Amino acid sequence: MGFLYYGNNSYAIEIDDRPLAHLKIAVLSLLRAGQCVAFSFDRPGELGGGRETLWISPSTEIRFRFHGSRPPRINETWARSIIATAKTPSGLRLVTEPVQEPADAKVFTSV
Repeated sequence: MGFLYYGNNSYAIEIDDRPLAHLKIAVLSLLRAGQCVAFSFDRPGELGGGRETLWISPSTEIRFRFHGSRPPRINETWARSIIATAKTPSGLRLVTEPVQEPADAKVFTSV
């Protein structure tokens, strides 16, 4: 499990390393383009449940921390699917990883 730290180190969202790597690509791509984004996610039941939304702008302090030392294989289709959610009324969110066909497969290993 990795963490997305928002604002300062006292607020962290726990996310599995593989989805976190794809979220990192999506968020940084949007920020590099100068876009602000609302990131929405479900809160675990042990933290009170419900939904939460964070406003992320190019000036927002964010940090991604991964538990594993090896970067996961990146599914470009998944990263693009996450980026596409930023234009929806509910904002950026993690979506289920789509199955990647071998002909479409592009493998990236750095995040």
